Amino acid sequence: MSFAEYKERISEGDTVILFLGHNSMQTLTVTPGKVHQTKYGALPHSDMVGRKFGTKMFSLNKKGWVYLLHPTPELWTINLPHRTQILYSTDISMIILRLALKPGSVVVESGTGSGSMSHCLIRTIAPSGHLHTFEFHSERAETARKEFEEHKIGHLVTVRCRDVCKEGFELHQVADAVFLDLPAPWEAIKHSKETLKAEGGKICSFSPCIEQVQRTCESLRTCGFRDIEVMECLSRTFEVRTVPLQVPFFGPENSLPPDPTPSDFSSRKRKLEEESESCDTTYSALQEGHVNMKLMESSLVENTPSEVKTPTDNVEHKSEISNGKAAEKSAPHFTDTDPASGLVRNVRAVMSQKANKANILTGRPLKEMTGHTGYLTFATLYAHVTSNNGRGDEEK
Repeated sequence: MSFAEYKERISEGDTVILFLGHNSMQTLTVTPGKVHQTKYGALPHSDMVGRKFGTKMFSLNKKGWVYLLHPTPELWTINLPHRTQILYSTDISMIILRLALKPGSVVVESGTGSGSMSHCLIRTIAPSGHLHTFEFHSERAETARKEFEEHKIGHLVTVRCRDVCKEGFELHQVADAVFLDLPAPWEAIKHSKETLKAEGGKICSFSPCIEQVQRTCESLRTCGFRDIEVMECLSRTFEVRTVPLQVPFFGPENSLPPDPTPSDFSSRKRKLEEESESCDTTYSALQEGHVNMKLMESSLVENTPSEVKTPTDNVEHKSEISNGKAAEKSAPHFTDTDPASGLVRNVRAVMSQKANKANILTGRPLKEMTGHTGYLTFATLYAHVTSNNGRGDEEK
C-alpha cells in the first residue's frame, strides 16, 4: 500500500483510515491478531484483510459499522499524529499550484515536521520526482523517515537531519522548487538560491508573523528573486441546514385606484405614508411584546367618537345578551367606513404574519474551523544566461 498509488484490497501491514462518522476518523496499521476498539464495538484486524477499500465493516456485536478508507495525503493531514504544528489542505493546495509542481519535479523542503506537507509533495511529484526534506530535530527526522517507509514512499524522499540556516542544503542546482517552513526563513534564502537549477525555479516560505514576511522579502530582493508576492489563504466552512425564518410583513393590502388623477395623487401619497408609519409602530410594538390584540381593540373602542362606535342596539349585541353572554367579553365590530378599522386590520395582519414561518435551506459557517494564521511568500528566480561577448551572467 502506497500513499502515492492506489490499491484495491487491504493486505497485512497496510495503513487504513476508519471513517466512524462526520469529523470522526481513526488510523490503524493492519496487524493480524490485533483487535481495534471503537464506539460501535470491536473490529478484528484479520477481518479487514482481503476486503476492498471503501467497503462497510460491521463490528462484532453488530451495533454499528465503519468505512475502511484508502489513505490519501488529505486524510493523513487530518489524522496524523502531531509532532509539530502542520499545514492544512488550504495552504498546501495553493503552494503546490504556485510552485508549478508536477510528476518528475525535484523539490527541497525544510523543515519536515509532522510530514503533512511532505506527503502531499510526494504524491504530486510521483512516480519519477524526488523530495529532499530537511529537519533539524534528529528524533523527528527519524520518525518521519520510518513513516515514509511504512507508507511505501521512501524511495521518493530523502530525509536529512540538518540546520539549513547555518549549514545550507549541500545541494547544487538540482531543485525545481524550494519550500521553507522555518522560524527564520531569511537565513536560508541564499542557500535556497544555490539549490535551484541553473534555468531558474520558484520558492515559497510559510510564516505566521508579518515581521517574518518583511525580513524574508528583503532577503529575497537582495538575492535576486523577482515577482515577490505575499498572500493569506483562509478557509470558511459552511454547514447546510434547514432553519425556520419569519415571513416578512409588507403592510396592509389596500386596494388602490388603477389610474390616480394628478389632483388626488399627493393626498393619496400622504395617506399611504401615514398608514405605513402606523404599521411600523404597531409592528415594533408587537415585536417587543407590549401589544395585546384585545387590549388594542378595547382601547380603540374607548377612544373612538360615539358616532362611530358600534350601537348598543346592534342585533348581534342583543343576541349575545339574550344568550347570557357578558357584554364586556364581546369584541367590538367595525365596518370598513369606521376610522379605527384600518388600524385594527393592521394589528390583525401583523398578528397573523407573526405566526407564519417558512423553512429555508441555508448555510451557516462553523464556529470552529481547522487552520491557523499564516502568510505564504512566493518568489521566482529567473534563469541566468551568458552573453555572446562573454561578459559574464545577465538576468533575463
